[in-house]
Amino acid sequence: MIGTIANTCCIIIGSIIGAKLKKRIRPEWQGALFTAMGLASLALGFNSVCKYMPQSQYPLLFIISLSVGSLLGTILNLSGKFDALVARLNKSKNNNNSKNNLAQGLSTGILLYCIGTLSILGPINSALLGDNTFLFTNATLDLVTSTILAATYGYGMIWAAPVLFCWQGMWYSIASLFGNVIPSALLCEMSIVGGTLIAASGLSILNIKDCKTLNLLPSLFIPALFFLLKYLYQTICS
Repeated sequence: MIGTIANTCCIIIGSIIGAKLKKRIRPEWQGALFTAMGLASLALGFNSVCKYMPQSQYPLLFIISLSVGSLLGTILNLSGKFDALVARLNKSKNNNNSKNNLAQGLSTGILLYCIGTLSILGPINSALLGDNTFLFTNATLDLVTSTILAATYGYGMIWAAPVLFCWQGMWYSIASLFGNVIPSALLCEMSIVGGTLIAASGLSILNIKDCKTLNLLPSLFIPALFFLLKYLYQTICS
């Protein structure tokens, strides 16, 4: 859980720094930090794909997963609905009601912190492999994001931290409880797909290509569905 704890602490620290600095954070500083995070996401994504691709027993599965997952996400319009929700939450940001503004900021922050490949695959890797790389990367990205949000919404953004802790703790607990029945081949395939999604996030952060990563998110669960169907087929046939 050290990765999740670090991620939670980064949101708290970032919220405190942002609330103290208020509007003093220059846009060029924000741009520099997000560029660094985009490059880090690209490096981590490519590293994950290169590390696990040679171990894959189903070299076409990640292509099928990305194709089916992106199609499903596009049909459901996950990216569009997320953008619309964030826009709706920020629509009345300039209202005089500060409590209402804080609620909007918290809702936006929670969505940004929790909905993403790093925040899902990170605690799973931490539980099964003891690898906190994704969580530490996510913590750094959330440190930047929370600083910027708190500069607008104030100290109340700290309350997003326990929500993230519960969210990642849930994935960590699920992976820990069922880790003994999760085949290593499945984790390998999920790491390949997850690495691709993380690299796609890096491209989006760098404004190179808007990959609409949220529409790709269902791809992460296609390998699990494949292995479940395979297990059921083998059980029935035996």
